[in-house]
Amino acid sequence: MNTKTIKKTTKMIKKSPIEFALIGFLIIILAYVSIPLEASASVDMDRANATLALEVENIQNQFRSFGQLPKSGTRNPAYVMTVPATAYNSLAGQTDDTPFITASGTTTRHGVLAANFLPIGTRVKIPEIYGDDVFIVEDRMNARYDKRVDIWMESYSDAIQFGYKNIQIEVYPNK
Repeated sequence: MNTKTIKKTTKMIKKSPIEFALIGFLIIILAYVSIPLEASASVDMDRANATLALEVENIQNQFRSFGQLPKSGTRNPAYVMTVPATAYNSLAGQTDDTPFITASGTTTRHGVLAANFLPIGTRVKIPEIYGDDVFIVEDRMNARYDKRVDIWMESYSDAIQFGYKNIQIEVYPNK
């Protein structure tokens, strides 16, 4: 802008400041209306909805009854296999920096199973130890453990007592 234009604008503001303010206000409103805010809003809303859904699921998970696992129907397992099994707790030395949150985003509780070779959500029975109780693969183990399952237990002494065993598991994949 040159000095002549600046002087002209200054005179106009001094003569009619209300008109100048109204013109400025109209320009701002027109700019606001003409810029499509929806273009980025849908992407942000999808991400926000996904985050909200995970938070709601986590809250619901915290209020589920503990100590009762879902019973399996009469469906036969997809396969049965013998695997090494250990037990773990939500202790700092056994988990990452979020000890009570599983790899799938749920809260640790009785019935959580960690396994790297099964997809998250796979249902597993351990009949020789837990009868018809169903465990759900919701957590992962250190990458060096390929064909092993790790059963979450609330008590450290129970996990130590469980130790390391070869167990037979029945695998019921997701539908």
